[in-house]
Amino acid sequence: MANTPSAAKRARQTERRSLINRRTNTSVKNQLKAVREAFKTGKKDVAQAAAIEFVSTLDKAVKTGNVHRNTASRHKSAVNRALVALH
Repeated sequence: MANTPSAAKRARQTERRSLINRRTNTSVKNQLKAVREAFKTGKKDVAQAAAIEFVSTLDKAVKTGNVHRNTASRHKSAVNRALVALH
């Protein structure tokens, strides 16, 4: 329990932000799973659509600071390599 009003406010803010951060990170993970499943189907158009959605989600997570930009770059590169190899 917070001892001061400012500490109580910080606790409330942390709770809200943690929820938003968890939602963002879960979204990124779910999108990555969807992309991997799309690649397993072997259909390029399905995989490309999933990849585009994943990259968009990943860029939003980077913008908010949930994912490091180098991590996002690595994921995007791997998805693009897999997309090219799908021919």
